[in-house]
Amino acid sequence: MKTEKSPKAKTSRTVTRTALFPISVLAIYGVLFFLAPDKASLALKSCGNIFLNMLIPLSVVFALLLATNLFLKPAHIVKFLGGKPGIRGFTLSSIAGIISMGPIYTWYPLLKDLREKGAGNFPIAVFLYSRAVKPFLLPVMISCFGWIYAVVLSVITILGSFVVGYFMHLLVKEKTVHNPVTAAISGESEH
Repeated sequence: MKTEKSPKAKTSRTVTRTALFPISVLAIYGVLFFLAPDKASLALKSCGNIFLNMLIPLSVVFALLLATNLFLKPAHIVKFLGGKPGIRGFTLSSIAGIISMGPIYTWYPLLKDLREKGAGNFPIAVFLYSRAVKPFLLPVMISCFGWIYAVVLSVITILGSFVVGYFMHLLVKEKTVHNPVTAAISGESEH
């Protein structure tokens, strides 16, 4: 018989796991300061410089994430992928993928539902591939790799999403959805 753990026990276990990494790092630095204070000091100074260089881009990232989570919900993005999209639909699929939030696996049931309702493989593949481009992470990418690299990589990724979508359309058979109302009107029989 399986026993349920209390929410308090789950929370304390989560806090312990979350604190494990920083505590381990502090312990390692403590040992290094004892064994090799010069090298440990240099390593700590290097970490501090990296943190300071990333502070402004990460602040921008967190602000954009907050704004996106407040104003954009997955249900808004769902409507971009439905129906029979043309160029506008594919563009909207790409934009929806770019601005979509959260872990990818949370989108799979939603995309499956859309596919069952008639969305094609092309826009769904474009959506999934376009998720690799994240505008709110661009400041971090630019600070690490520079403007040219970030822009070229983002453009190639977006264009690549259309190539992947096209091949998914060609290689994977579209699921046909049986709509009883449409079938009754057109005279089709159910099997």
